[in-house]
Amino acid sequence: MIENIGFIGAGNMAYALAQAIIERESAVQVNVFDIRPERMDLFAGDFPRVKLKKGNRDLAAASEVIFIAVKPQEIDMVLKEIVETKKLVISIAAGITIKHLESSLPHARVFRVMPNTPCLVMEMAAGFAVGSRATTGDVELVQMLLSCAGFAVRVKEEQLDVVTGLSGSGPAFIAYLAEAFISAGTGLGLSEKTARELALKTIRGTSLLLEKSGMSPRELINMVSSPRGTTVAGREILESSDCSEIIRRTVAATAARSKELGR
Repeated sequence: MIENIGFIGAGNMAYALAQAIIERESAVQVNVFDIRPERMDLFAGDFPRVKLKKGNRDLAAASEVIFIAVKPQEIDMVLKEIVETKKLVISIAAGITIKHLESSLPHARVFRVMPNTPCLVMEMAAGFAVGSRATTGDVELVQMLLSCAGFAVRVKEEQLDVVTGLSGSGPAFIAYLAEAFISAGTGLGLSEKTARELALKTIRGTSLLLEKSGMSPRELINMVSSPRGTTVAGREILESSDCSEIIRRTVAATAARSKELGR
């Protein structure tokens, strides 16, 4: 197991990943650098064992694995400062390709990751792609580190745009549906609190049921749908709409935009 992991950028995603790794791998030393003093102070206050570094080069020299967790428009400045590194580098900067990372870091073994915001509650669903210089051991290590915060699956790099549409941006779309369910409940007489609790518990419970039972979504739909019953009455409205096509187009538009932003 490695001893030192560094985070360049101390935003919410870096915070969540660092927290997950610290909780699961207590022997690992986590190093952090961010140009924003308040983010460094937050890490230092919440994670007493974290070491704050003076800059990107300082962090890269002290870390065996380097997470780059900055905005895409800031990444080239970071890459120039750590250009000589031979370490394992994991980028979560959206749209920054492996080709760009490898050309900017000619000695590093690089990975590209698309995480999502449920990482904040250790329920991340992430896809990651592997650079040409990475070893089998590197892949196993990255899989393990990401799995500290939830679920991570290896995909081809060109598939990361679809991962972005499905799980990267997916929490916003699921939250939109949750908002619609809550609004429907309150519109029909429930309190805001009750409608919210019922909607969120139903979404969570349905997800867990599908995951743990191994049922397909269609099998669960049929299980809940008694002939001439309440669910069938609702399905008649839902399935006669363009809901399925709208969701397909939503994911496709997100994936297309992800591809446009790539460099």
